[in-house]
Amino acid sequence: MAKLRTRPWKTEDHLKTPADVAAYLEAVFEDGDPELINFALGAVARSKGMTGIARQTGLGRQSLYKALSPSGRPEFATVLKVVNALGLTLTVVRERPGPARPRRIRTGRKSAKGRSGTAKDGKRLGS
Repeated sequence: MAKLRTRPWKTEDHLKTPADVAAYLEAVFEDGDPELINFALGAVARSKGMTGIARQTGLGRQSLYKALSPSGRPEFATVLKVVNALGLTLTVVRERPGPARPRRIRTGRKSAKGRSGTAKDGKRLGS
């Protein structure tokens, strides 16, 4: 019987075009798992060349490898620098469709019409 040979899966080997990269990162960000986002950014950076990404971000190559490693915890500024170095942008989209309702802000003051409060000249109202 022939022995089955397997190879480790390397995501970066399958990110060939800018469209592949954008679709992959879009799916990962939709999932919302910070560890998965970190892994995905590392895979994309490796697929594009970590040295070039480090140069474009102004970060050291080794510190970038460390930040984007499975145990890394990159700062948000680092994430933005990497995304920008990849020629991408982050976009915020409202999760629920429909118009946003304006929220009513309560200031704790009542209106001047027959109620207590302070007028612009500093005199008490409604007394």
